[in-house]
Amino acid sequence: MEKKTVLITGASSGIGKATAILLHEKGYQVFATARQTAKMNDLEQMGIRVIAMDVTDEESMTSAIQRIRNEVSTLDALVNNAGYGSYGAVEDVSMTEARYQFEVNVFGLARLIQLMLPTMRAQHSGRIINVSSIGGRIGEPHGAWYHATKFAVEGFSDSLRMELKQFGIDVVVIQPGAIKTEWNQIARENLLKVSGGTAYKDLVEKHARMLKTADDRGSEPIVIAQAIAEAIQARKPKTRYAVGSGATIVLTARKLLSDRAFDRLMLSQMK
Repeated sequence: MEKKTVLITGASSGIGKATAILLHEKGYQVFATARQTAKMNDLEQMGIRVIAMDVTDEESMTSAIQRIRNEVSTLDALVNNAGYGSYGAVEDVSMTEARYQFEVNVFGLARLIQLMLPTMRAQHSGRIINVSSIGGRIGEPHGAWYHATKFAVEGFSDSLRMELKQFGIDVVVIQPGAIKTEWNQIARENLLKVSGGTAYKDLVEKHARMLKTADDRGSEPIVIAQAIAEAIQARKPKTRYAVGSGATIVLTARKLLSDRAFDRLMLSQMK
């Protein structure tokens, strides 16, 4: 019996790498992709198939998908994990950077789904796992562009889920809370670089400290990998999995509080 196959983006570190290893251990044939594969030698040594792929480059994506189709006849799951957080005050972030944030976090995800859907429709099955964030349900200062992309992923996934039900394809959203990955450090450094010397300096420095605290208290990437594995393996997966440090608490607070009350709560954490 042929192994079930999974394609994972952003698999060179953090959540993507943990997910690739876990699913490999569970017996899946894993295709792990990232822009730079230098940090993925350990995955290759495990027997995981490593492919260089840039989700902002059409040729890179189409060639990677063609390679996978040449090697396997089915694709059981697609894990859209590639992404990053572009932080900085709206006034300070260039529109070039804003557009790139959407290219990586939204349009790359959407294009990869387009490329994989003919295979999933033909087999009348499949799981599309979109890694969003609790940031797809809440906002925070200096994260407008990042949160906008994650809100977009949430709405995109809800619409896609209804479209694909007729073909037996499930769409699942993963909403991580604070996780110990490179993401947080990169976001903090970018925030300070972009707005640490502008009119927003005072709140930016407080925000950076808050992000550092959240990182220190964050969950390990394996927590998210386990949720992704559950979403892939479940007979009837949930539409959303909110997991990781603070995820449930923050989303519950957002649901119960008014907009201004939640604003006050968020700002009170930036000291």
